[in-house]
Amino acid sequence: MSYISGVEALAVPTRRVILERLRAGPQPVVELARGLPVSRPAVSQHLKVLKRAGLVTDRRVGTRRIYAVNPDGIARLRAYIESFWTAALAGLKAAAEADTTRPREKRRKPR
Repeated sequence: MSYISGVEALAVPTRRVILERLRAGPQPVVELARGLPVSRPAVSQHLKVLKRAGLVTDRRVGTRRIYAVNPDGIARLRAYIESFWTAALAGLKAAAEADTTRPREKRRKPR
């Protein structure tokens, strides 16, 4: 999974809700679909996208599939998002350091 597919997968609100529900622990499609305004087959399709993006895993238990959050996929997505924060802090540091190396202008007194 690349971070791009993770970001794209989470662009759909229903997928974000499904991922949030999986934070509580592994669940079958029927549980994940409960209360959502989409059908179970639609939830299965959303789970397929999340799985392809590496954000969830599944395992077969009898005739059901149990889905869970994939910590490795979440870690890759998190690293991508944190890279923005790192870049922003580096920019802030550079601006602050540049500001301290410039001589201050004298303020003019109002007339």
